[in-house]
Amino acid sequence: MTHVLVTGGAGFIGTHVTAALLASGHQVSILDSGHPAAHSAPVPGDVHGVPVIHADLRDREAVTDVLRGVDAVVHQAAMVGMGVDLDDLPEYVGCNDLGTAVLLAGMARAGVRRLVLASSMVVYGEGAYACPGHGAVRPPARDIADLAAGRFEPRCPVCGDEVLSTEVGEDALLDPRSVYAVTKVAQEQLCSVWARQTGASVAALRYHNVYGPGMPKDTPYSGVAAIFRSALEGGRAPRVFEDGGQRRDFVHVSDVARANVAALEAEVGGLRAYNIASGRPATVGELATELASVSGGPEPVVTGEFRLGDVRHVVASPARATAELGFTAAIDLTSGVTEFASATLRG
Repeated sequence: MTHVLVTGGAGFIGTHVTAALLASGHQVSILDSGHPAAHSAPVPGDVHGVPVIHADLRDREAVTDVLRGVDAVVHQAAMVGMGVDLDDLPEYVGCNDLGTAVLLAGMARAGVRRLVLASSMVVYGEGAYACPGHGAVRPPARDIADLAAGRFEPRCPVCGDEVLSTEVGEDALLDPRSVYAVTKVAQEQLCSVWARQTGASVAALRYHNVYGPGMPKDTPYSGVAAIFRSALEGGRAPRVFEDGGQRRDFVHVSDVARANVAALEAEVGGLRAYNIASGRPATVGELATELASVSGGPEPVVTGEFRLGDVRHVVASPARATAELGFTAAIDLTSGVTEFASATLRG
């Protein structure tokens, strides 16, 4: 039996990861700061019967205490999403990067050498693309004039033509295009340095768009599935940005929890990244339509609005996770959305 510390274990994904670890026979400890970006209510005293240690990862003394007797860490704690504006920047860097640095230093002192890191597909920026005339290309950030004119598809940096979305692999160049994305890249790099210097192992799980029960309601830090669900719950039509054609991979939180257990139990040397995705991409418009249909709510409204930090298409193959971790997502979008339409969300 492995003693696992789950950071952020009282959060949306953390609670599911905790349940999956317990079901697999592991001993679990939980540390959670109760950050208001993830928790609108006080942190509970326990999660699935495991007491919650209410402390901030930036607190060196608290981290030292909680690591005593721990064999491995599953690091879920982070500020996520697009946030409000650049005033959020110091808190993103503090929570995600300074918090990770304090954790890694504490793990080095305590001799803990196994880490599963909750990373994100946002590290890629735009996904992978191919130009009919120039092959594989990396389009630049989309121009605000194009977005304002409703021209949403990325363009070839050589000829300027629209490019086709393809699957992005774990070895792709990282190209973060939001504050959150930059902090996730920094997390991976800090963990890589820590692994090299200590001989430790890190499985960096690059989550795609996670949804499911317990997701926070509509906040600046929420995922798009929760934003749509909150609108429908209030009798409002989901508002779909751009033209709704943005391609994503929506992966159910219970599959993500299983991926964490698989990564913890696998043999990983150094830092190894894995796309955690369903392998069945859909557009944002399709998600909104599916959710509205099963909810019996109003049809989505495509607004043409946009956010500069958003990317157009990010889809990936989960083949590496299947081959090396034995993980394959089990829940298809229709089944997952049908459950999600009536599931309890975090207030």
